[in-house]
Amino acid sequence: MQLTYFGHSVVQIKTGGTTLLFDPFITGNPLAEAVTTVDALSADAIILTHAHGDHWGDTMEIAKRCDALVVANHEITEYVKKNGHAKVQPLNTGGSFRFEWGVLTQTHARHSSSFPDGTYGGNPNGYILHAEDLYIYNAGDTSPFQEMAWIGSQQTIDLALLPIGDVFTMGITGATQAASLVEPKLTIPIHFDTFPPIKADTQKWQELMNEIGRDTRVLKPGESLDL
Repeated sequence: MQLTYFGHSVVQIKTGGTTLLFDPFITGNPLAEAVTTVDALSADAIILTHAHGDHWGDTMEIAKRCDALVVANHEITEYVKKNGHAKVQPLNTGGSFRFEWGVLTQTHARHSSSFPDGTYGGNPNGYILHAEDLYIYNAGDTSPFQEMAWIGSQQTIDLALLPIGDVFTMGITGATQAASLVEPKLTIPIHFDTFPPIKADTQKWQELMNEIGRDTRVLKPGESLDL
């Protein structure tokens, strides 16, 4: 399995012969635009945590070009269908679905969700991906919440993707608390440095994680990690 980070919350995971793409915000994302283009990205499945523009991003363009499956909550998948792409798989909080490439479980997230045009986007979510005997937790946009401890107790999380940018999500202190609840083997920070309001002190983040005995790795946009 290989994970590639494209800045903000754009994460590509290749598992077997399948390419998964989380929250494909490329156009207007300076971190992603510095290392890739929308046309250069392909996906077999696009997985959305919520409907905000910085996560919804280029979903429709990539989905239609690649004939990709779009996985998201009911409201988002209905919006996708109304905009001309029928290949969707809806989930809702707590639900799981077994795909050929793995199992996705949709989790709670503490945030909001609406499309750029103001359409209601349902509840925000995170995901647990189980593939190749690995458990990956993408928290989505959120603050810490006590249920994260339950998530960590149900399976050993090999990798957690946690937002650290503050202002619109938890910052480095909150994300450290989240990591202490989930207890992942490794944490990769997301949703930071894209725009000035969410500039993060990644050195301080690493120090805080060291203090609680948790491993972290800060990926540069375009950098990959073999899992």
